[in-house]
Amino acid sequence: MRKISIFGATGSIGESTFDLLMRQGGPEAFHTVALTGGRNVARLAEMAIALRAEIAVTAHDECYDTLKAALSGHKIAVASGAQALVEAAHRPADWVMSAIVGSAGLAPGFAALSQGRTLALANKESLVTAGPLLLAEARAHGATILPVDSEHSAIFQGLVGEDIADVERIIITASGGAFRDWPMEKLAQASVAQASSHPNWDMGQRITIDSASMFNKALEVIEAKEFFAVTPDQIEVVVHPQSIVHALVGFRDGGLMAHMGVPDMRHAIGYALNWPARRELPVARLDLAAIGQLDFRAPDPARYPALRLAREVMEIGGLAGAAFNAAKEAALDLFIAGRIGFLDMARLVEQVLSEMSARQGLGTAAISLDNVLATDAEARRLAFAICDQGRT
Repeated sequence: MRKISIFGATGSIGESTFDLLMRQGGPEAFHTVALTGGRNVARLAEMAIALRAEIAVTAHDECYDTLKAALSGHKIAVASGAQALVEAAHRPADWVMSAIVGSAGLAPGFAALSQGRTLALANKESLVTAGPLLLAEARAHGATILPVDSEHSAIFQGLVGEDIADVERIIITASGGAFRDWPMEKLAQASVAQASSHPNWDMGQRITIDSASMFNKALEVIEAKEFFAVTPDQIEVVVHPQSIVHALVGFRDGGLMAHMGVPDMRHAIGYALNWPARRELPVARLDLAAIGQLDFRAPDPARYPALRLAREVMEIGGLAGAAFNAAKEAALDLFIAGRIGFLDMARLVEQVLSEMSARQGLGTAAISLDNVLATDAEARRLAFAICDQGRT
């Protein structure tokens, strides 16, 4: 029986993974090793019981007793804290979903790769902050990384049977987020509630706000560069409001290979779960006649400065990705807390990058897990300090 683990089980990606596992036989078809989550321990316990997991882990020590009580009477081990997440990732499993949001998913992902497993990677921050290190770890242990971001899964599928040397360009699509049609003068007053409402899907507050600011797409550009070993100038972004075309791969003969589907993460998750085979998935089928038309337009640099910052990060190289991601996460925290405005997020990230580049060798420092985590901590500290000093 195939052994699986889900890290970040109670988030949107984890929920969709759980749904597919249950539809494909649940505990009768899969041996679930580990499930991890955050504060939603009631849901984590439900999932662990349904899949008969060996262990359930909450990232928060203060939630341990609640999770322990919820699993009382079941033969499921319980643990908590960051080290427990890493220890759970060291448990042998054939397939591991890495869906912990942010840099917190980095150490468990590395632990899973050290076991020579297949890592379904939804944690884009891992490639942004430590791409070369993560890919080297996979090679060293004979592990496989499968992309789960819908855009990168689409690119991956478009490259099946193709030679990467024949790729001329990669086009990543973006919905444009909640404010794609807002007048620019209104953006400074955009509220957290408005930024948290996506026109096409519901995937949680943080990623929805990142979609509105296009920071999610900025991370995906860096992720594509690292995962597919292409140059930054081969990667393009277009705004595609319908979110039907997820990505396109352009070849040197001028042809484009597009991956299309309804906006449902179970496409990419199911592909990674069943790879290299395909299996029927419970997703809606496209009705192109009903859709009528597909629209594309170039992203406005003034509306989406995050895309420019991503280009600068790739040019700097080294640990710049770690600083960029951490500053972005800190800026998002500050926006949600009401301490900075929507447009201040990009200004704050740019300021953190500028100050860290000026005083540290971001582009030349060795990429190690310790250096990545130290850079992450410093960028967060600096972002909050700049805000406290009123310099945004």
